[in-house]
Amino acid sequence: MTNTKENVSAPKVVIKKPRVTEKAAIVADKNVYVFEVSKDANKSEIKKEIERIYKTKVDKVNIAKTAEKKVFVRGKKGTKAGIKKAYVYLAKDAKALEIFG
Repeated sequence: MTNTKENVSAPKVVIKKPRVTEKAAIVADKNVYVFEVSKDANKSEIKKEIERIYKTKVDKVNIAKTAEKKVFVRGKKGTKAGIKKAYVYLAKDAKALEIFG
């Protein structure tokens, strides 16, 4: 029996990192947290991962995609990669996440 890489599947990375921005800090006061997620992640996968990682109850998840942008930096053309963000709404009785320190 041969062991090929096709048989072994790597764990899927759903949550890349929390988005620590001014807007994310403002909505965090309302129990909403913003995460950068993989492009093929869906709402149910994101909800399960947040509940598993942070051990809290998630009420709902909204997703926003940002498109690629053409940029011109130091005389060179390029593109700024688009991302997928997840707005995670925690349940009313859930404790706040320790993202902003």
